[in-house]
Amino acid sequence: MDLLNYAFMQRALLAAALVGITAPAIGTYLVQRRQAVMGDGIGHVAMTGVALGFLLNASPVWTATLVAVLGAVGMEWIRSRGRTSGDIALALLFYGGLAGGVMIINLAPGGSTSNLTSYLFGSITTVSTADVTAVVVLAAFVIAVTIGLRRQLFAVCQDEEFARVTGLPVRALNLLIAVTAAVTVTVAMRIVGLLLVSAMMVIPVAAAQRVTRGFTTTLALSIAIGVSVSLTGTVTTYYIDAPSGGTIVLLAIAVFLVMSLVSAPLAGKRARAAQSAETVCTRDDVKV
Repeated sequence: MDLLNYAFMQRALLAAALVGITAPAIGTYLVQRRQAVMGDGIGHVAMTGVALGFLLNASPVWTATLVAVLGAVGMEWIRSRGRTSGDIALALLFYGGLAGGVMIINLAPGGSTSNLTSYLFGSITTVSTADVTAVVVLAAFVIAVTIGLRRQLFAVCQDEEFARVTGLPVRALNLLIAVTAAVTVTVAMRIVGLLLVSAMMVIPVAAAQRVTRGFTTTLALSIAIGVSVSLTGTVTTYYIDAPSGGTIVLLAIAVFLVMSLVSAPLAGKRARAAQSAETVCTRDDVKV
């Protein structure tokens, strides 16, 4: 394909593949613990980090990572202390991050809110070599955590009290999930955008859950869907000159709809099988 002759497309495709892996990987745990919108909150607060990068003439990816991690840690600390609800903590991240980003970007030399566009919605043409290096390093951390500690993280997401009884460091693992989600947001922001990154954490997982039942199969299928739509969306963006974030998310929604159609007959078949098994058990009980 001619697009592979361009260095910017090589960088964009590599970054897209890493986004497709990391976003659904951490998203599986967030969906499991009913924190599907956590990515939105972190994405908004990361805007302040991007603006700081412009103000300090530093890499926005690294400054966004720092601010996003601090925001995620703060939200998890508030949630664990029970001083306010998770919804309020998320609202603080939403509005504080938005307001802070807009205010700081206007203080930067030549700053303008238009500079945030590629970070808000993604842009394949603006992915630099330095961005790819940062994305690779951060993605390696996310993959190591989400895959290497999958049993411990699943236990905490499934039942915190049971995990605590078994001796797992629940507080540390909760904090690790929050930090990993924050890192994933900055991994994805150059391709998908800060405002749409949460969709890539949730939609591939939701699509996978339509046809899978176990945690491991859901994790594997959601990553496969994430990589597929990320690469396909990036290639499509090249040919039709559309925003990469919107293209990728729309493709993910299309996959979810297809999975929903496929899952309907499967669900009916499972229900009939369960009903048949229940009938057999009832007959056996009567005979006894």
